[in-house]
Amino acid sequence: MSYEKVIQAKSVIIGTKQAVRALKNNLIQEVIIADDADIYLTGRVVETAKELDVPITYVDSMRMLGKACGIDVGAATVAIKK
Repeated sequence: MSYEKVIQAKSVIIGTKQAVRALKNNLIQEVIIADDADIYLTGRVVETAKELDVPITYVDSMRMLGKACGIDVGAATVAIKK
């Protein structure tokens, strides 16, 4: 499952703004998006990832995604660095 990808990744970027910036700098191999996140938060990341042909994976829960990253709050977007 994608939570395991996040846990095993050597380096991740947490957050929408940082993910978009890293995508534009060609630093990302995959983007993980929480299904329960508001489209307003994730829309720019999804759009940018599609433009740059970066794979997008969806997971069920912001809370679980945040936990997989080692933070105590939910995460709408996590980008796995190359």
